Amino acid sequence: MPATQPVSGVLGPLEAEVMTVLWSRGEPMTVREVRADVNAARETPLAYTTVMTVLARLAEKGILSRVREGRGYRYEPLVGDTAGIAVREVVRGFGEAAIAGFVDEARADPKLLRRLRALLAEEP
Repeated sequence: MPATQPVSGVLGPLEAEVMTVLWSRGEPMTVREVRADVNAARETPLAYTTVMTVLARLAEKGILSRVREGRGYRYEPLVGDTAGIAVREVVRGFGEAAIAGFVDEARADPKLLRRLRALLAEEP
């Protein structure tokens, strides 16, 4: 699922391009595959090492998983979109206070509160 929200503050421009490719493909990808897809939409192609570095950094941030394949890795998103990344960062940074803030915001908006209740009622 491609990101529809602005990436400012959540992902850098290259990270956003890489994540858009991974979300749209919907399956684990190698550096070579990501590079080919990213470069298809670019006037100036990115180097293999640039894409490899971006993927490694996203994996270090916990945004991607990576599984060894031969001498390289296959990368897969752990988060569904930029909103998921932002929420993850807020919760990791502020913990229980962030959750309480989300609940307070939901209480102030009946539509959002219904959505929160529906999400909590779903089976894991």
